[in-house]
Amino acid sequence: MKLEQLIMFQSVAELGSLREASKRLHKTQPAVSQGIKQLESILGVELFSRSGYRLVLTEHGKALYQHALRVLNEAKAMRNMAKHISSGNELSITLAIEASFDLRGILPLFSDAQRQFPDTQIILKQEHLSGAIQALNENRANLCLSPVTSEVRQNTKLEMHYLSSGCLINVASKLLLNRHPNLSLAAQLINEYQIVVQDSGTQSKNKRWGVQDGQRCWYVNDFATKKMLIESGMGWGRLPQHLVQESIDKGLLVELDLEDSDIKITFDFYLIKNKDTILGPVAQTLWDKFKTYTFNTASLSY
Repeated sequence: MKLEQLIMFQSVAELGSLREASKRLHKTQPAVSQGIKQLESILGVELFSRSGYRLVLTEHGKALYQHALRVLNEAKAMRNMAKHISSGNELSITLAIEASFDLRGILPLFSDAQRQFPDTQIILKQEHLSGAIQALNENRANLCLSPVTSEVRQNTKLEMHYLSSGCLINVASKLLLNRHPNLSLAAQLINEYQIVVQDSGTQSKNKRWGVQDGQRCWYVNDFATKKMLIESGMGWGRLPQHLVQESIDKGLLVELDLEDSDIKITFDFYLIKNKDTILGPVAQTLWDKFKTYTFNTASLSY
């Protein structure tokens, strides 16, 4: 069985005529007729009823036509993939993203990249705190999107492009606040549990960022779990604004206005790459798109 025979089968099935199929395929009518007969011989079934003016698929032909379309689609996908690879495009790229970033702001950019490079897998790997930059430095990511510390800013091997700002809000549930009717200091919460997301990198090893001395803590590895625990009254802590604003509006969470702790912590997000690493065509295109992209925070509704 040859792909050429399946293409003939498809054309005759769609057009109902050897003459029209031969015109579409730029082949002689006898060649198309012979191709169909050879396919029928290989398959051992009649594909078309020839009793009428037009060629009509038999019941067996209808079933095999659907299989033929799948085979032809797979063959087309294989050709496209081969063309994609031969042009030097990456089979996959990884973008490490600090998990507090609101991805909704860059979905149009990802959508464009998906249309332009349908055969490249884009892996979005969420990291926490120093994890995204560490993934970049260890070549586990082609690009990273993260806030940066003063130490990272001084790293001359990194190239950065500002994207947007974000913030973490100190919150608790009314269940917890009912236990502290006169709450004004974080020190009063020292025997409650502060829910803390662990660093997916190693930069904060043996450090407890944003945690007061003596504070009871529970550690989690994602914001969804942290938010669930805080909403249930099991603890308090900081969460990205875009993840908690709806809960605040509904009264499920309350911003903590504490004299010895900031309600909000604001920071800037940057897209970062290694200057010493040569990006492939897809990663370079994504980098260039980010540099010209306007992050429209007004379009985001919390």
